[in-house]
Amino acid sequence: MSTKPDVLLLGATGFTGRLVAKYLSTHRDGSSFNLTLAARSKSRLDTLASELGLDSAVRLQVVDVTHPEQVDAVVAGATVVISTVGPFWTWGTPVVQACVKHGVHYVDLSGETVWIKRIITQFHYAATKTGTIILHSCAFASLPADIVTYISSKTLRKTSDGPVDVDTSVTAYVFEGGISGGTISSIITDIEEIPAKVQRTARADYSLSPVVGAPSPEPRLIYRLFLPDTCKTLVGAFFFPSLGNRAIVQRSWGLFEAAAAQDPTQLRYGPAFKYDEFLITGGVARALFVTLGITIAFGALSISPMRWLLKKVLPKPGEGPSEEAQRKGFIEVTNLTTAAASPSRPSPIQVKTVMSGQGDPGYSLTAVFLAEAALSIVLATPGALPALGRIGGVLTPATALGDVFVDRLAASGRVTFESKVIETV
Repeated sequence: MSTKPDVLLLGATGFTGRLVAKYLSTHRDGSSFNLTLAARSKSRLDTLASELGLDSAVRLQVVDVTHPEQVDAVVAGATVVISTVGPFWTWGTPVVQACVKHGVHYVDLSGETVWIKRIITQFHYAATKTGTIILHSCAFASLPADIVTYISSKTLRKTSDGPVDVDTSVTAYVFEGGISGGTISSIITDIEEIPAKVQRTARADYSLSPVVGAPSPEPRLIYRLFLPDTCKTLVGAFFFPSLGNRAIVQRSWGLFEAAAAQDPTQLRYGPAFKYDEFLITGGVARALFVTLGITIAFGALSISPMRWLLKKVLPKPGEGPSEEAQRKGFIEVTNLTTAAASPSRPSPIQVKTVMSGQGDPGYSLTAVFLAEAALSIVLATPGALPALGRIGGVLTPATALGDVFVDRLAASGRVTFESKVIETV
């Protein structure tokens, strides 16, 4: 019987699923793990296997996530499950339930804050008892935000022998890429199927965090971030995934705070921590235009006839850009984290962290994020994962995987990181 970990990919024949399947099949590290690709259609699985040139060592499994008994049976034989089957509010819960039941780790790309809050309520405690990592948001939303904040906070802590708390952490994005049909489907599902009261509760400040921290900055029409090392000011607009990204970063903050209360040597951001982010536009006029445009677009989604029209013209689940368009995509995420005031420091310490990635962030890079998150769990040397990851629960990329994940992303050749203390002026 094989002692190698078993990676199960659900939704392997979908657009993003195919990208994950390709990445995993070409990064098997000398067959260090077993791979099973699962989807509803046997013919589509066979076509995928032929296109990728897969050998018989890669197993193909027909699974319909609308049948919980099929999900339970296939999950029971896995070590980690990667799910790309959304909307997760509709299809995701039975998969998580099966993973917690069988002690199987779980990774997905969901940015559905409402559903993630439900999963935390239902399964976090049980997952800690089975040692199961449940890991959401390993995608363009909200992984970069969570990881750069983690790296900046860790760099900040290294500047002093004693604890250094964070005051503010601000992330600015510039990227080229498309929005996935699955993301659009999830947004529309939120509007059409989830009660407004439930949505408001899930999107409140610190809705996913085990503890409540300092109030977040209010949304603005125009955002500015001064970078002392270049003496340049980044100007930008409201970033539409920001509420979900903020919720994941705040969950990391809250989990770290709770852990540090029990063990002061653990990484923490500190009680004054506040997170914010925006989309770089390069000018005030464009920033105002983008912010107002996003506001109008989301307002339009609340109108039934407009949703019907958008469903006709926007990408549908399973659709995505060409390979050439994906290759041309990129992302650059700049985070500036500032230490809380201290009597021993006349001027605040600041850390700048930059995460860069080549490829469409919503598709090809998301495939890298998902695959490497799963491999970080199953291929990590014993004791290498952070303390929270070794316990399990509904966690975040930063709290579950930490440096193991950062190192694997850097080693992939698709993502780079730079983090440094910068002088204030």
